[in-house]
Order: sequence, then structure tokens, then C-alpha cells
Amino acid sequence: MEFGSPLYAVAEGWAAALASTPVLAWGATAFIVDKIEPLEAPTFSSGKAVFRTVTPVVMKSSGRAGSGDRATRQAWCLPGEPEWDVYMQGNLRRKAVTLGLDPEVALENVGWVGPKRSFAVGSGVKGKKPGACVEVMVSGEPETLSALHSWGLGQANSTGMGWIGG
Repeated sequence: MEFGSPLYAVAEGWAAALASTPVLAWGATAFIVDKIEPLEAPTFSSGKAVFRTVTPVVMKSSGRAGSGDRATRQAWCLPGEPEWDVYMQGNLRRKAVTLGLDPEVALENVGWVGPKRSFAVGSGVKGKKPGACVEVMVSGEPETLSALHSWGLGQANSTGMGWIGG
């Protein structure tokens, strides 16, 4: 099982807590903790990265109809749909700003899109969040790309969405 964070202090805190925990209770499932191993994010020294997610990426769009009026507040969009690229790039830049890193990140292309899947995430959530696994190429400063690799793509990353595979 992997846990990740673009903030080293957070990952270090989890590692320390898990190292003293023999069993991790996750709902009705118990995981025996027998080894904690920190993994470094890739360095992306070329300033380009290909990220492929192992969990679906969820993104909201503006929810505006062709007239420009807001049609819905739950405007989930999938790769290939209008606004997805713009909102994904904005999401990447906001994450970089949040971390105090260079926000000049560009979504170069979408190389692959998996099947659409919908998930109920968290308690008390109305409806399901639709998403799809994706493979994207992004460019930017290597430090920013490494942090984004550890954070994930899209929204709802803290619920496991948009997790980037090794």
C-alpha cells in the first residue's frame, strides 16, 4: 500500500506513526504493518513527465450552458469533453502555487483515457463522482513535476482519486 504527499513533513509524520502501529484498521479491513519504506518521487530532470493514474481522475467544469448561464453546480467532466484540458491545467497550477512552487505547468497532451467509472466518496456525499483513469504529458519545472506526481491529478485526491502509478 502506498501513501503519498507532496509535503515531505506530512509523509515523514505518516511513516513515523505507521512504524509504531502493528495493524492499520481501514474500515472492516486490517492491514499488518511489517515494513515502512519511503519512496522518492521521480526527478523529471527533462522538465517533461508522463503521468498515468491508477485511480480515476475527477474534474469539475464550469457547469455553464452554451448561453453562458450556469446550468448545474455538479458539472463533472471527463477527458476529451469541453473544458477538461483547461480545468486540468488550472488544477495543476493551483497545486503548484499552494506548495510555493513554480506554477508554469502545461498540460501537453492526453495520451490515453480509461473507461468512465463513478464512485461514492466519503460519508454524506450526494451522488457519485464520475471519472476516468488517464495518461497525460505535462511540462514544467522538475521540482513542481515531482510534487505533482506525489499529489495526484484532478480533484478529490485525499479520497484516493487521481493517484499516479509508480
